Amino acid sequence: MSNTEPAGEKAPLLGAERLRALGITALSFAILGLLWLAWWGLVLSQREVTNNAYVAGHQVQIVAQTGGTVAAVHAEDTQRVKAGQILVELDPADARLALQRAAANLARTVREVRQLRNTADLNAALVAGRRLELAQAEDALRRRLPLRDSRALSPEQIAKTRTQVELAKAALVVAQKQAAAARDLAGSGKITGHPAVLAARASYVEAWLALARTRIQSPVMGVVAQRTVQPGQQVQAGATLMRVVPAEGVWVDANLKEGQLQNLRIGQPVHVEIDLYAGSGGFKGRVAGFSPGT
Repeated sequence: MSNTEPAGEKAPLLGAERLRALGITALSFAILGLLWLAWWGLVLSQREVTNNAYVAGHQVQIVAQTGGTVAAVHAEDTQRVKAGQILVELDPADARLALQRAAANLARTVREVRQLRNTADLNAALVAGRRLELAQAEDALRRRLPLRDSRALSPEQIAKTRTQVELAKAALVVAQKQAAAARDLAGSGKITGHPAVLAARASYVEAWLALARTRIQSPVMGVVAQRTVQPGQQVQAGATLMRVVPAEGVWVDANLKEGQLQNLRIGQPVHVEIDLYAGSGGFKGRVAGFSPGT
């Protein structure tokens, strides 16, 4: 009897401990469930996830700005290039000749404008001479008119003197018109501002640009893609030779369902994981905008 009584006394105690343990376990699961519900309601339910996303970036087209024969190509597909690096060279022979002709034409135009200004100065001096001749003829007429009454001079001599005055006036008018025309052709101010010189200078700059454009440079730093040009190829202005994908300025295009867009706003934080860099921890970003077709 003494051996069975302790066992009977411990049985209720073990049952109570078991119930207490079960209660603690149930309470723990309930707390974890509530925490998970709170986490889902406050965090997970506010997130949108998609696997339909792709890295995108600008593609800079390398275009021939002038026509010619390709002399050399200095870039291959997947090659990294720097901004300003020469990618393609065209044969510069024709462009050099055009630049030399433009330079000669500019020099000749400057000389012609100088000659026009010298002619304008000469015509101005001629006008001064014609004025002097008119003044002399008028003075001779004034001195001879008093002699007409005393018949010291014949009427024919007086008439001849009047004719000389009229001829001097006509010569002065012609000289003045020639001087005005010469001034209009020569212009005023600096020779570099003369219309003919400006036109010749523009032709020279155009030829210089054509020569410079035979060396096609990369406008950005990046990676070469879709090269289509080959040495010896004849290209026209505007032809696409290759593309350069910039090393910076890429973004992610994420395609979401319409129901996922309800709570998205510009500026919200984004976590991006890329398959190529699996295990790297991903990248952080922000929503930059929404496509107009969304």
